[in-house]
Parts: sequence; structure tokens; C-alpha cells
Amino acid sequence: MPDDFPLQSQTPDALMLFGFWYRALPASQLRRGHLAKTTLLEQPLVIGRDRQGQAFALRDACPHRGMPLSYGQFDGQQIECSYHGWRFDAHSGQCQLIPSLVPDQTLKIDRIYAGSYPCEERDDFIWVFIPDPGPAGAGFSKPAPARTPVPEIPKFSERYKLAYLTADLPCSVDHGIIGLMDPAHGPFVHQAWWWRTQHSIHEKRKNFEPIPYGFRMSAHTPSSNSAPYKLLRLYADADSITTTIDFVLPNLRSEIIRAGKYWFSSLTTVTPITRNQCRIDVVAAWNLFRWIPFAPQFLKFVFAKFVEQDRRTMELQSEGLKHNPHLMLIDDADRPAKWYFGLKNAMLEMKKSGGEFRHPMAGPVTLRWRS
Repeated sequence: MPDDFPLQSQTPDALMLFGFWYRALPASQLRRGHLAKTTLLEQPLVIGRDRQGQAFALRDACPHRGMPLSYGQFDGQQIECSYHGWRFDAHSGQCQLIPSLVPDQTLKIDRIYAGSYPCEERDDFIWVFIPDPGPAGAGFSKPAPARTPVPEIPKFSERYKLAYLTADLPCSVDHGIIGLMDPAHGPFVHQAWWWRTQHSIHEKRKNFEPIPYGFRMSAHTPSSNSAPYKLLRLYADADSITTTIDFVLPNLRSEIIRAGKYWFSSLTTVTPITRNQCRIDVVAAWNLFRWIPFAPQFLKFVFAKFVEQDRRTMELQSEGLKHNPHLMLIDDADRPAKWYFGLKNAMLEMKKSGGEFRHPMAGPVTLRWRS
């Protein structure tokens, strides 16, 4: 691709990918016996916990007249619509009662469903599987199981710490994701005496390889101009430190750092809420610094600083994007963004044609940039 390949020509017509698991909300926000409202891929959802604490997700609209089910009553097993009292099983969405029916009316209420979605709790978050949309005008039926397991943070020991951060971004999921994988913005957006400065910019070479529905920055020694990695080398007393970074559709960026018996891993997602709004969620697990006072608080501080800097950058960028400026992607620093658009286009084409997934990467490649 030429160096000034325009961004607009790579962006797919559809900004959101269906048929995947998405983080819905932190598990701590979901109390037993209560309902929570959220939106994923412009789909209104009501999420709750049953009497046993099991999470569930329904489309937040009664199939009768569209009243949001989140305004109804929940007894720990069924949700009652506040408009006409229709009752639905919380997990399957199957209709259990229509109070207005008289005994000789034979409507088969068991064939009526509120939209239901596979829902699981993993690593302090509630995940919901958003299936591909059905034909126009089609109703809901018994939910089909998710085609893939829910994503999970890799862990390498029985004891570890877990923490998360979340922030809303005023941009499309595409801009959120390519901002997440951008390797050149660090010295400018994430400047700090304890991280790195513009004066530390130097050339870097990283090896990348294709993986199913994504790509990997192969295991490598972390950047020499990052202070936390220098501290980690002293703490771990390890012969080497390696970092591996994966991106997998639709929105998963995982990073694994290994230093002898110590490890740190994170799973970051950029979730489309609407076409012009998304949310970044960073969840990390580690066994580093477990015995050092305030270490978890420090790690969370670092993550919070990073997330806020990215959020603020996206907020400022959104002012320029309002005017639909000409945009471009360059080699080599923006090649991961090009791969992302290629992966997304390949997924959309596979869903449309029913053919095979055509990966945009022909094989391993080395990229060079300054950061």
C-alpha cells in the first residue's frame, strides 16, 4: 500500500461487527435482584442477576408494544413489563404470562420471546454475545448458544491480582481501535517522567505474524525507554523480559509480559455503543509486586493515567473529525491499522458470501518506526 493510503477508502460501510462477545458492564455494577440498562452495538439491553446470582441479558423492549423491560418488576426469576404485565423468563426470554388473555383464548404464549442473548461473567465483567441480525421483520425465538467461548485474560499462576478501568470515548469503534494499536503516539500522548519523553524517541523494529482473525507482535524485549520495564527487570531479577501483543477481531488487544516466574497480562477492548460512541475497558491480571505495599494502587494509577490520556486525545480528535477531513495511514507505523481494516473487511465479506476468511497478511513481516 502507498504511504499516503487514505483512511476513508479502508473503512468498511458497517462500523460494527456482530456475532461476537462484547463487554457489557463491570460485574460490580450488577446487584442480585436488580436490573441495569446498557447499550451494545446500538442494541438496548437490560441485564440482571437471578436469585442464584447468574447474569442474564435481554433486549430492553417488550415484544408486545416496545416498553423497555428495564422499567418493569423483577422477582429474581421473571421480568414483568410495566405496561401490560406480560412476564418473561429472565434467561430464555420466553413469555410466561399474558394477564389480559381470557381462559378460552388459545394464543400459544410459549412461542413468544423477548430477545435474549448469551451472557457470562468473566474477569470482573459481564459479557454479552451479540448475534448477527435476523431477517428484517423477524421476531425473536429461543436464543442460540454463542459460537465461541467468552474471552478470558491469560493467567500463569493460581494467585494473582485483578483490576479494571473503563472510559467512554466520543468516537466510532474504528477510531478507538486504531488509536489503541497506534505505536507512534506514546511519546506525545503518554509523556511522563516515570514513563518516557519525546527526547527518548528512537527507531524500533518489531516482528509481526498473522494469527486467526488477527495479528501478533511476536515476543520481544520491551522498549528500553520505558521506566517501568527497567524497574521490572530489577524486581524480577530475570535473565530476560518478553512482551507479546495480540489483536483479534472484533476488538480484543491482549498483552502478556513474562519475567521469570513473574507475569502481567491485560485484555483491552474497545466496544461500540453507537456508531459515534465507544467505550474502552482495560482489565489486567498480575502476580508482580504482590508483597510491595501500594503496588496494586500504583499499577491502577498508571493504567488510569494512560486511559485518561487516550480518552482526552479522542475527545480532542472528535472536534476535527466533525468536519470530515481527509485522513491517511502511513507505513510502517500505521500498518497495524491497515491490517485491522483488512481483517474487518474480510470478516464482513465472509459473512456476506459464506466463503473462507481471507487474511490480509500473507505471512510474517518486520515493521520499523520511531517512537
